[in-house]
Amino acid sequence: MSLLIKNGRIITAEQDYAADIYIEKDKINLIGLNLSMEADKVIDAKGKYVIPGGIDVHTHLDMPFGGTKSSDDFETGTRAAAFGGTTTIIDFAVQAKGTRMGDALDTWRKKAEGKATIDYGFHLIITDLPEAGIVDMSEMVREGVTSFKLFMAYPNVLMADDDTIFRAMKYAGKTGSLVCIHAENGRIIDSIVRQSIADGKTAPIYHALTRPTIAESEAVNRSIALAQIAEVPVYIVHLSSNDGLEKVAEARDKGIPVFAETCPQYLFLSLDDMGKPGFEDAKLVFSPPLREKWNQDKLWAGLQKNDIQIISTDHCPFFFNGQKDMGKDDFRKIPNGGPCIEHRMQLIYDGGVNQKRINLNRWVELTSTNPAKMFGMFPKKGTIAPGSDADIVIWDPEKEYTISVQTHHIRVDYSMFEGHKVKGNAEIVISRGDVIVENNEFCGKPGRGNFLKRGIGVAYLY
Repeated sequence: MSLLIKNGRIITAEQDYAADIYIEKDKINLIGLNLSMEADKVIDAKGKYVIPGGIDVHTHLDMPFGGTKSSDDFETGTRAAAFGGTTTIIDFAVQAKGTRMGDALDTWRKKAEGKATIDYGFHLIITDLPEAGIVDMSEMVREGVTSFKLFMAYPNVLMADDDTIFRAMKYAGKTGSLVCIHAENGRIIDSIVRQSIADGKTAPIYHALTRPTIAESEAVNRSIALAQIAEVPVYIVHLSSNDGLEKVAEARDKGIPVFAETCPQYLFLSLDDMGKPGFEDAKLVFSPPLREKWNQDKLWAGLQKNDIQIISTDHCPFFFNGQKDMGKDDFRKIPNGGPCIEHRMQLIYDGGVNQKRINLNRWVELTSTNPAKMFGMFPKKGTIAPGSDADIVIWDPEKEYTISVQTHHIRVDYSMFEGHKVKGNAEIVISRGDVIVENNEFCGKPGRGNFLKRGIGVAYLY
């Protein structure tokens, strides 16, 4: 199939110009003024932005957690992503203790195959790293899994000790892969949590109040120190607080290759949104938790200064009724996670571009180009250029939209951003040359998404 996009304003991380785009099959073939060749479909993008498809590098679809699993699978989750203008995701394959990493990758590929509607890759969550771990990690890199995640939180479940993290970093350095860290001091948090329960403080808000920002900053600082000793870059996932950001900024000012992402929930929600009567706060239970509102401005400043390079979602939805309510009498039993995969592009455009915190190029950079570069997909993904995948979004900057459970496509029974009004929305979404969203209808099909064998990202070039 061929497509011709006419009269649009093309926005990439570096450019802003008027041109037409001609697409053949799954690639961008030609960009120029007043293109006149015949095409199977012509799209008039007058008055619209033409941007590279969004890339969300932190999702958890069909993920087991706390005796249940996230409510979006690879079909519903990727479809919701597409409605929001995201055309590529990187999810997490979780290694079970005592098993090979390849077993985890096989399991997660089976979860996605036949279901994913957009392209996808995987990070590998390491829970067990025997001395032969370098063989496993090398195999994963050959399979196109070039990033690994380790947890400093969730003792006895996912948490890795410092020795394991350090050895993973050393092995990553030998393979050119990138280590991603969930930075919270899990053992200290568990101690605080036990005291909270003993004091009868079991409501959902205590999930947030027992995870202080200093527990994040300490873990960020420790992960940076371990990476320095191992002489490798490190990537901090879902940075939530100014305390953590200060450690990242200090290291980067010294020339240390530290990178970080944050998420919309930390930019638009805060502890002020909790403290509701009853059990409603369970909808906002995720880790790291929400912080005091003043942290939001600090995180935006970190995005402006490039101390934070990427905005992802950490999308991990659970139904309020039937899943979150497992923790009605004990916040420890509330499944951690929230739904956001559909709304990242809208929220960052409205809260960033419309509020003049960032410009159009930086919006594209944070939501598409930097993710592609950091995780070994550029220039195939993350830009608009001849030869790149035809992952393109026609964005209507004037379209007003109210985020709500009544209108979203996420398979969950609430919205974290219920009633939040945004201006700017994806109008047409194209994935590898296929129009998959148009006129608010999904035109794609399950299983059309391809597994991405990723290369080495830019972290080693810092």
